[in-house]
Amino acid sequence: MATNNHMPDVEKDHAGSGSVNGGYDLHHDHHDTDTALRRLRTAGSISITPELFEKIYLSPKNRVSNNIRSTFGNPTPLALCGFLLSLTPLSNILLGWRGAGGLGAAEVGVYYFFGGLLMILGGFLEFILGNTFPFVVFGSFGAFWLAFGATLTPYFNASIAYDPTNPAQSSSDPVFASTFAYFHVYMGVLCFVYLVCALRTNIVFVLIFATLVPAFACLAALFFSIGEGDPKIKLQHAAGGLTFVTCLLGWYLFFVQLLASVDFPLNLPVGDLSQFIKGASERSGTKED
Repeated sequence: MATNNHMPDVEKDHAGSGSVNGGYDLHHDHHDTDTALRRLRTAGSISITPELFEKIYLSPKNRVSNNIRSTFGNPTPLALCGFLLSLTPLSNILLGWRGAGGLGAAEVGVYYFFGGLLMILGGFLEFILGNTFPFVVFGSFGAFWLAFGATLTPYFNASIAYDPTNPAQSSSDPVFASTFAYFHVYMGVLCFVYLVCALRTNIVFVLIFATLVPAFACLAALFFSIGEGDPKIKLQHAAGGLTFVTCLLGWYLFFVQLLASVDFPLNLPVGDLSQFIKGASERSGTKED
C-alpha cells in the first residue's frame, strides 16, 4: 500500500520532464538503478559541465541553493558589451588615431551608459545568480567608468578645480595630473588581484587582466610625467596599444559567450584552467577520500 501511494508522486515530479531528462520512465522494467538515482537528483535542472559553466559565467562552477540559473538569462555578455564599447574607443583615442585625443571627453556619454550602466547592471545580476567573482569584477569596472566619466564632466568640477582661470587646459594641470595618477595606480593593483583569481577561469580572461595591469601602470606613469612637466606621449601610446589588445581578447570572449547563449554549433576554445588549478574544497575532498 505504501508503494502505491509513493510511486505516483515520483512519476508526477520526474517522469514528465522529457525536455530535461529525456522522458525517462522510472516504472520501466529494465531501468538501471544508478541511472534512475542520477536523474532523480538532477530532475528539473539542466546538468552543465564545469568547463561550460566557466565559459558562460567566467567563474568556477559553484553551488547555489536554488534553480535560478535556469530561470534568468546570462548577464555576462551584457557586462562585456558595456566594457568593450567603452574601452575600445578609449584605446583608439589613447593611440591618437585620426587625430583623436583629450582622454576621450567626447565619449563621456558612452562611459556613463555603456561602461557604467551596463556593467553595474550586469554585476548586480551576477550577484543574483550567486557568481561572486564576475559580480565584483563587473561592479568595480562599472564604478571605474562612472568615475572616469565624472572626472571628464565639467559639472563635477574635477579638473577645473585645479585651474579655474583656464578650464580648457585644466586637465593638463600638473597637480591634477599627479593626483589623478593614483587612481590608475590602484586600478592596476586591483587588476593584478583579478589576474591571480582568474587563474581558475580561462586563458582569455587571464590575458585580459595581464594586459590591463601594465596598461594602468602606463597611464599612471603618463599622468605622473605630466605632473612633472614632461609629458611622455609614448606612455600614452603604450597604454593605448595594451588596452587595444585587451579589447581584441574581450571581443573574442564576447563572441564565444553569445555563440554559447544561442547554442551555436561552433564551439570556440577559451583555454579552460579550472581543471589545472583545483579549488581548496576539491583538494580537501580529495584528501579526505
